[in-house]
Amino acid sequence: MRDGRVSEETTSDSGTPEPVAFRSLRVALVTETYPPEINGVATTVAHLVDGISRRGHVVELTRPRQEGVDAPGVSELSGAGDSRRPSLRLTPGMPIPRYPELKLGYPVRGRLQRDWLRERPDIVHVATEGPLGWSALRAARHLGIPVVSEFRTNFHAYSTHYGVGFLKRWVLGYLRHFHNQCHSTMVPTRGLAEELEASGFERLRVVARGVDADRFHPARRSAALRASWGAGPSTLVVIAVGRIAPEKNLELLASAFRKIRSVQPEARLVVVGDGPARPALERELPGAVFAGRRLGEDLAIHYASADLLLFPSLTETFGNVTLEAMASGLAVLAFDYGAAGKMVRTGVHGWPVPYGDPVAFERAAEAAAADLDRIRRLGSQGRHAAESVAWSGVIDEVLGIYLNALSISGERVPST
Repeated sequence: MRDGRVSEETTSDSGTPEPVAFRSLRVALVTETYPPEINGVATTVAHLVDGISRRGHVVELTRPRQEGVDAPGVSELSGAGDSRRPSLRLTPGMPIPRYPELKLGYPVRGRLQRDWLRERPDIVHVATEGPLGWSALRAARHLGIPVVSEFRTNFHAYSTHYGVGFLKRWVLGYLRHFHNQCHSTMVPTRGLAEELEASGFERLRVVARGVDADRFHPARRSAALRASWGAGPSTLVVIAVGRIAPEKNLELLASAFRKIRSVQPEARLVVVGDGPARPALERELPGAVFAGRRLGEDLAIHYASADLLLFPSLTETFGNVTLEAMASGLAVLAFDYGAAGKMVRTGVHGWPVPYGDPVAFERAAEAAAADLDRIRRLGSQGRHAAESVAWSGVIDEVLGIYLNALSISGERVPST
């Protein structure tokens, strides 16, 4: 493979393989979330679609219809002649309970089989494990098309936070059954791979995530925005970014910020995001700035205008916000797993504290608040670390997994 393209080889008289042609892959990527929806899965899938397309491969994207985004009655949209834009298949969907802004795609196995018989993809990439993803897996296996998948969301861990903890074992069993039917499943960290392997998941491949270091950049810092938050040049601004929901450990966010205020009474907390727990958090933190959902450059300006990311979540598969904050020049306080466990070094980029230790988290917050100059120095060092995590390398790894699946597609995989 050169420049992301598949090389077909022949053998010279000397017996040395010689590349004679290149061909593009046709990739059918199936996901139940995609921008402008706001979450780590949607963002990552969009980067994959863009990166794979830019390498000259043909991407066919299947996702649920988004209200206010997709024209009524339209089920398929072409790339309008632009080879870097995917063709798009829209499917019906239903809102996810407690996540009304997101949808589960309805199963459309029959439609996918008919479409893929007419124009067969080389590989099917399933990014989410909902009904749409399940139907894509079944359709592809019926047609003998190799399938790769991704483990992106800890749905089994979320069940505890939504009062259905008794379903955790069932959900984990479904996820294991789903992914073990694929040629490989991509996971973002070695730690998560080891956890899933211990639960019976097979053929896991660790593929990190990248960050758009051009968009998320310290140069986007805005004194005017800081002033609107009531912060001057010497004010410590703490930011929390993500869905405001029970699984994000919001009680610790509030208590850790109170520790910061005990040292820096003028410190400001900015909460970027929205969700069902926002009203309760607003009552808990009446002095905080609730900025709501932010996208694109606006989100990047919010990051860069802060000093410290406070990220107490314990349910992430990776935590894209960690890389976005580091690229924006922020120090990071988070638990030592996912992106923080991989990227954040103690006293160099921030404070990765022992997983699940709220007392250590609060102590680290209190200690960090005592030295704003150090926070900003660590943020600058974090920026340099984030610059090394480019999406181009991630795309190389994903394409390599595609080629591996194609090379072994004749092998037996457990049947549905």
